[in-house]
Amino acid sequence: MAAYDFNAPRLFVSVPLQKNARIALDRGQANYLLNVLRLRDGESVLIFNGQDGEWRAEVSVEGRKSADLVCAEQTRAQTTRPDLIYAFAPLKHARLDYMVQKAVEMGAGILQPVITRRTQSTRVNLERMRSNAVEAVEQCGILTIPEVREEENLKRFLNALEKDRVLVFCDENAPVSNPVEALAKLGNNPAGLAVIVGPEGGFTDQERALVAAHERCVCVSLGPRILRADTAAVAALAIVQSVLGDWH
Repeated sequence: MAAYDFNAPRLFVSVPLQKNARIALDRGQANYLLNVLRLRDGESVLIFNGQDGEWRAEVSVEGRKSADLVCAEQTRAQTTRPDLIYAFAPLKHARLDYMVQKAVEMGAGILQPVITRRTQSTRVNLERMRSNAVEAVEQCGILTIPEVREEENLKRFLNALEKDRVLVFCDENAPVSNPVEALAKLGNNPAGLAVIVGPEGGFTDQERALVAAHERCVCVSLGPRILRADTAAVAALAIVQSVLGDWH
């Protein structure tokens, strides 16, 4: 794998990519490249579509407000989407935006809103979630676009979860102990991973029992302090990735 080019801007495009392909940019993308980044004709950006890897493309200016991109060479081959589900109780607007972006940065491949009894917001703007996920992917050198699933009732989500998938349950009522040691007992690289974090106010006793009943559920504590749900996302995914995921 080629080293990341941290200096070149990255842009997601929703068209097939191949050598010499010409990509017409929409107005927002053209404005970003020409007026925000102030790129000139012939300068390059990195582009990807989540399927054909990453490509270096040259800017072809068509006027003050329009531009195309021309694929020059592939810089990285396509990777597979991480088999890591992040399940969470939806939050309100800005905090949900933050949580989605950080979950994607931390390697979540599937974002699953789960409706619980104490969920703050039951109406989820999926397009806004997708937009925030793409923005995080653009900024972090990721090549796959996370799947954003429609909100699901907690019980139905758990019933549909594969029995052999490890479910890391971030339980505020779990004994405060070392979560790394708890996860390390599972061995390296389990078949699939899911992480679930509840709403502010926590799961009800009935919901906690439902989650804990999953065949491969591991209950972990995130420390002696109560974390906000968006903070818990980063803490939980960091622990999981360092022990079971792609950090080790």
